[in-house]
Amino acid sequence: MGLGMDDRFNTIAGWTLFGGIVALGLSSLSAHYFLADKHERPETMGYAIEGVEAEGGAGAAAVLPIANRLATGDVAKGEAIFAKCKACHTIDQGAANGIGPNLWATVGEGIAQGKAGFAFSDSLKAKGGKWDFAALDEWLTNPKKFADGTKMSFAGIANPQERADVILYLNSKGANLPLPAPEAVPAAGAAPAAGAAVAVVGDAAAGEKVFAKCKACHTIDKGAANGIGPNLFGIAGEKVAGDRGGFAFSDALKGKGGAWDDATLDTWLTGPAKFAPGTKMTFAGLPDAKQRADVIAYLKSKK
Repeated sequence: MGLGMDDRFNTIAGWTLFGGIVALGLSSLSAHYFLADKHERPETMGYAIEGVEAEGGAGAAAVLPIANRLATGDVAKGEAIFAKCKACHTIDQGAANGIGPNLWATVGEGIAQGKAGFAFSDSLKAKGGKWDFAALDEWLTNPKKFADGTKMSFAGIANPQERADVILYLNSKGANLPLPAPEAVPAAGAAPAAGAAVAVVGDAAAGEKVFAKCKACHTIDKGAANGIGPNLFGIAGEKVAGDRGGFAFSDALKGKGGAWDDATLDTWLTGPAKFAPGTKMTFAGLPDAKQRADVIAYLKSKK
């Protein structure tokens, strides 16, 4: 009886030891599988998220304006990057739509328009405006942020120069629009010059929220009447103090000349009274550069 118990104990102990050896072996095998070709700790852990400062870092470098990145871009590199887009998009003239629309002659075209009956999402159709270089740069940064509710599942291109390269390639396919002139930007570490256009990609949706404070004086929908201030539909790119349904601009603003381009809008929004001393505009301005860029993006979307 005692011998039988000893045998049973030895058998159980043996199987337990065997199980431990197997588990250890599987653990080792698993480690080798998941760490294959990764014997050393990677220099950078995880994934970098654009716009988020790394722990202990000095902050991300400012993104150059799209005009500057286009000037140094490479069409061939853009074509190579575009290869990942071919799973959903065609780009040759006359090619059929795929999961996404054919992209021939997209640059300069109306957003969510002219793609042979392609069913765009309501969120993209509601954006308005055109696929200019700035809009494409914003879209390629984060499609879902550009048009919340879009059917586009692509997460975006984090690298600013790669976005510019892709836009150059898109422009070469049926559009060939002239490139904008590069902007003057402050040197790294220098304070931006007063009124200089800020090298920040604006977010039209965020700009709409900031613009809520402007609605006390301004309308912005097409055909809406002027208020205390002029209606602002289509203001981006228009002549400064141009015809806004007979709105009576101040002599100070009428004397400025020029057009409401990005740089002029940025200077105006920084400090209207400084931009045009004597203006009737009582708003003190937006000191936050990102908020100004967001509002400008929103104004540009309303046309």
